[in-house]
Amino acid sequence: MPLTPRPAPSHLEVEAATGGCGGHCTCGHGDAEAPRLDVRQIPPAVRHPAILGALSGVGVGGSLVLVAPHEPVPLLRELEEREPDAFLVHLEQEGPDEWHVRLTRR
Repeated sequence: MPLTPRPAPSHLEVEAATGGCGGHCTCGHGDAEAPRLDVRQIPPAVRHPAILGALSGVGVGGSLVLVAPHEPVPLLRELEEREPDAFLVHLEQEGPDEWHVRLTRR
């Protein structure tokens, strides 16, 4: 009986089997060593410019994990206005006092 080549597993199959894509796409799940930016000590008046500056250095497929004192909805809106669909957003930890948000550039 001839062997039929099996297609490569889909992104979802790999995630289900390994708990992440292993870095085979740009979802950021396989990017365990992404830099973390803890903005809790940055004064609110300069927090958004500091974050946007850090994100400007993230290349395609790269990630930055933002550690914030609240859900960063205003920042995510501002980012989407500046760079529509440029980042995938994954909440790694949701409050109540600390939020970890992985931003992966598409």
